[in-house]
Amino acid sequence: MSEVVLINISGQDKPGVTAALMDILAGYGARVLDIGQAMVQDTLALGILIKIPDEAQSAPVLKELLFEAHKLDLRVRFTPVDEADYERGLSDEGAPRHVVTLLGRRVTAEQIGRIGHVVTDHGLNIEDIVRLSGRSALHDDDPASRACIELTLHGEPRDPDAMKTAFLDISKDLGVDISFQADNFYRRNRRLVVFDMDSTLIQQEVIDELAKEADVGEQVAKVTEAAMRGEIDFAESLSQRVALLEGLPESVLERVAQRLTLTEGAERLLKTLRTLGYRTAVISGGFTYFGRHLQTRLNLDYVHANELEIVDGRLTGRVVGPVVDGARKAELLGNIADEEGIDLAQVIAVGDGANDLPMLKLAGLGIAFHAKPLVQERARQAISTLGLDGILYLMGMKDAELPH
Repeated sequence: MSEVVLINISGQDKPGVTAALMDILAGYGARVLDIGQAMVQDTLALGILIKIPDEAQSAPVLKELLFEAHKLDLRVRFTPVDEADYERGLSDEGAPRHVVTLLGRRVTAEQIGRIGHVVTDHGLNIEDIVRLSGRSALHDDDPASRACIELTLHGEPRDPDAMKTAFLDISKDLGVDISFQADNFYRRNRRLVVFDMDSTLIQQEVIDELAKEADVGEQVAKVTEAAMRGEIDFAESLSQRVALLEGLPESVLERVAQRLTLTEGAERLLKTLRTLGYRTAVISGGFTYFGRHLQTRLNLDYVHANELEIVDGRLTGRVVGPVVDGARKAELLGNIADEEGIDLAQVIAVGDGANDLPMLKLAGLGIAFHAKPLVQERARQAISTLGLDGILYLMGMKDAELPH
């Protein structure tokens, strides 16, 4: 009768370990049912689930494996697996899987431990843990460093809303970001990334910069903040703010455009997305003049924003055409996806304000980026500790795999 045996091997890695073990198993006609390996600091953890055929005996196979492991200075453990247990494992393979991504400047035991407790409390089991970021130097004090690990989970959470609240509490307490996503076909097959502009792709709010030039900075900033918190209807807030810019010379636009600064990680993210063939867009409640400036700088595919009315070289205090508010942002995202033939599940949307929430909810992956608390709570995902290139981790990409 055939036997199923789980072989666990650990110890200092060296070239040829897998080949030597497989040579022995091949000599007895063993079938490999499952295999997995992990490495930490040159230390190997290898698991092999094998089926020993009817005509072979397990004792000689295991004896040879034990002898070879001794020669290689490795530890080995054999565990018989009965048929019922194996069949249960097969049925579990169709169960839902999710991914938790932990992002921050540093990863600590406390962060992982608290996440582990939340996962367990909500009926999930950790199946795999991998590091997506490059390993940090031992004495690395760089404030711009990045750290990320990804945990693959088995099962469905008992209460997704309560689990999200628990993760938000950890984020606030420990200064990290925690993402929870379904590990499905679309997660690693996104094709379109849509950005808000102000305080997302760039560090500034353009209308505030224009207001400074018009000496109405304080009045405009107050309306901007209220709009971003969702306290004022966006279209009304835009009308109020633009009206204060009446008479501003058109030449000021170029001066403001030249002093805009990109958000941390923006260039790295956009360069990577271009290399991998992603389509990119800006959909902004800001202004097309500055969106086109960014389009040239970052090679963006689409720009949609509000058009400032200019007559005789001066701003009139009005915008031309439909206002790009929250509802319009979602509509434009859908239009671009349709035009490109891209499923909404393959779209990533990134923004920081309340007016971004409709497009964040419509996209397959909606990310509140350094957003106000209200937006973080309502969005499915949030990044507040890293730059825009932290989005690559939510896409499952490893630093080691990315083009330089």
